[in-house]
Amino acid sequence: MSQTEYDKELTPEIREKMRKNLIYVGIFSIMMLFAGLSSGYIVSAGDTFWVKYDFPPAFYISTALIILSSIVLFIGIKIAQRGNAAILKTIVPLTFILGVGFAYFQWQGYSQLNENGSALSSKITVSEGRYGDYYELEVDGKYMEVDGSDYLIAGKVISEKQKKEIGLFAKQFEAITRAKNPKIANLDKYTLRYKSQEVKLKDGKFYVQDSIELKPVDLIRLEQFSWHLRDGRGDFFHKGKFGKDFKIFYKKQELQYKDRTLYLKGNPLSAPLQLRLDGDSDTSSAYLYLMTALHLLHIVVTLFFMFRASIHSFSGKLAIDNFLPIRTLAIFWHFLGVLWIYLLLFLLFIH
Repeated sequence: MSQTEYDKELTPEIREKMRKNLIYVGIFSIMMLFAGLSSGYIVSAGDTFWVKYDFPPAFYISTALIILSSIVLFIGIKIAQRGNAAILKTIVPLTFILGVGFAYFQWQGYSQLNENGSALSSKITVSEGRYGDYYELEVDGKYMEVDGSDYLIAGKVISEKQKKEIGLFAKQFEAITRAKNPKIANLDKYTLRYKSQEVKLKDGKFYVQDSIELKPVDLIRLEQFSWHLRDGRGDFFHKGKFGKDFKIFYKKQELQYKDRTLYLKGNPLSAPLQLRLDGDSDTSSAYLYLMTALHLLHIVVTLFFMFRASIHSFSGKLAIDNFLPIRTLAIFWHFLGVLWIYLLLFLLFIH
């Protein structure tokens, strides 16, 4: 018996039950997956350093789009069941377009997270190459200082334009250990200092006190130092104002930051904890990317079927068994919308 003949043997009620059961099994599996990730998120947050920051606005726009798409699809199916099947030619493609919009703004959200320094495997604090540990910079004869993510000259925060210019100067040192005959521009404007001593370039080598050549390990530190200046980074990998744009917690206790030092419960962070923090990655961002990316993957796969349904809406194939194909697809689409709202609220209040 062929597949077509087998399908004809089944009553509409049985076909509907079989399709819905498959959808419900898929929904249950996805729920178990995200329940496990949510539990892992909560457990991990209580035993390590945790970064919390505001959600990018793009995620809220995508939320509005997926809610609107579910409403449109629900109303469209109800109208179709009342005798106006032609409405699906508009409703299903519109749902697809809104779904694509959801995916687009999700991607924009990831881009905004990345711009703010929240990458999948980024560290939290700058340790290797930290400004002031070994190297500092003078700009037009004035010492530059770092506070959080701000660069200051004469006690004033410099402009973004100045910050980019400093980044371009620092970029010249980013591969200095591999440069055979380095040439550094703008040394008249910028003065590089190693442990408060001016660094000079002579015959392709770097010296302090005119005669003491910097060792290979010092050049590695210079490269690391340049990477942070090149990327406009201060003491943290996250951009923005500490305590306002992002916060750091340890075992649910918020850390404070003052004079380039982190405090826990009013006391400077102990050396072992500071060492642990310097080596820790931003686990919170890793969970955020994993959970939202998995959801987006399910959305993209479902959009493929929504696109196919959009084509079938013009041929009348969606009207089979009281619009069963689009009704079962709608069940899964509504579930993905509810799942996203859950993730948003969970991450909003927990993250």
